[in-house]
Amino acid sequence: MPVNSILGVFAKSPIKPLQEHIDKVYDCASLLVPFFEATVAGDWDKAVQLRKQISFAEQEADSLKREIRLTLPGGLFMPVERTDLLELLTQQDKIANKAKDISGRVIGRQLELPLVIQEPFIAYLQRCLDAVSLSKEAINELDDLLETGFRGREVDLVAKMIAELDSIEEDTDDLQIKIRRQLFSIESELSPVDVMFLYKIIEWVGDLADLAERVGSRLELMLARV
Repeated sequence: MPVNSILGVFAKSPIKPLQEHIDKVYDCASLLVPFFEATVAGDWDKAVQLRKQISFAEQEADSLKREIRLTLPGGLFMPVERTDLLELLTQQDKIANKAKDISGRVIGRQLELPLVIQEPFIAYLQRCLDAVSLSKEAINELDDLLETGFRGREVDLVAKMIAELDSIEEDTDDLQIKIRRQLFSIESELSPVDVMFLYKIIEWVGDLADLAERVGSRLELMLARV
């Protein structure tokens, strides 16, 4: 989005650019599902194309982040601190960065998921993305929160979303432990180097949920200051 357009959006709402950014972040991260499905199917040409889409979406999110940082005005007449909005932006952006890192590492080594963990890994990934989706929903409630003066039903709704984010993050921790155990059981059948990278990919996928939970935590802190 051109800077002039972003300035126009800020004139209406300082929240809108933040919402545009989280939408782009989610678009980026959600591409990991078809990406890993392609790797499982052995379709590396498709995986490479999806990796390019992930990278492009990450670049778009990064461009939005820079524009927001440059154009977010100070002294806004609203009960939200500029620093809180910028910290939310930073946490959101880390999700897209992590998705790009994951796809890049897998493509770089043409890393294949062992058969025994393919199905649970995809379920684990989707659960981590549930957290990203919920963080997007929470951020997209900010306009309504602003309209209600950060009071009433909207605050309760966002508080429930944040609590659910914590619950999802706990689920992903449990799923990660199970997958790591399954991988441990077949380590001797795999290349030691591949095993090392597989553990790292499992950890990074879990980071998606952790980062989404941090978005919720920053939002919760922001509301507590209002």
